[in-house]
Amino acid sequence: MSQAGRNLKYLRKLRGWTQEEFAIKLNIKRSLIGAYEEERADPRLDVLEMVGDIFKLSLDELLLKDLANTAESYLMKRRNMKLAQQGEKNLIHFVPVKAAAGYLAGYADSEFIDELNTFTLPMLSGGNYRAFEIIGDSMLPTPSGSIIVGQKASSLDDVKNDTPCIVVSRSEGIVYKRVVRNNRSKNKVSLVSDNPVYQPYQVNAEDIAEIWQAQLVIGKIAEQQRWDVNSLANLVNNLQNQVSTLKKKMN
Repeated sequence: MSQAGRNLKYLRKLRGWTQEEFAIKLNIKRSLIGAYEEERADPRLDVLEMVGDIFKLSLDELLLKDLANTAESYLMKRRNMKLAQQGEKNLIHFVPVKAAAGYLAGYADSEFIDELNTFTLPMLSGGNYRAFEIIGDSMLPTPSGSIIVGQKASSLDDVKNDTPCIVVSRSEGIVYKRVVRNNRSKNKVSLVSDNPVYQPYQVNAEDIAEIWQAQLVIGKIAEQQRWDVNSLANLVNNLQNQVSTLKKKMN
């Protein structure tokens, strides 16, 4: 019996995709994904070919192998392919917005991390780096859709005040903010936006799972923001007011 339906379900969950997201990538209806996964219908050849291209698998592997029960060999194959193409050192795993929900559940799962796309940057070396796509205007002039490349901090104590970071927390998810520690309470951390329209807020230190200190911002030229002198002056004034407010709260 063909393993295709069960393999499609396994591969989709491995990437953290919903059935709707997987259907969009394959250019088919969501109901077909459900039918394939529940083995009410056999996947079409063109669909299997697209799945094979995405996951670098042959038709024989999709049709005949139970990938869920041979996950180690499958993941090892993918890892070796990446290492052969890019080299073992300085691989940067990329977390797009669509994978954010899956990342919150799988950030400590090596199998999940290995399935993220990777790239390298020649100017970065000697550290543990990860890239995150950000959405929203809370960190303007860094535009929505930018990629933040961060270096992992081993603990909150290693992060200097007012450092821009990707903060992964159980309460707030994945956010890009400046991290300000609270002198009154070591159990609280203030997250501050560069856009003064957004007010700072606090999270419990124990809720923070990971902190990645921003090293590089990758963005499209067409999306870069331009600021006039008046806008910059207003931004500076608002930031000074926020800093003064934070100092009063912490002292």
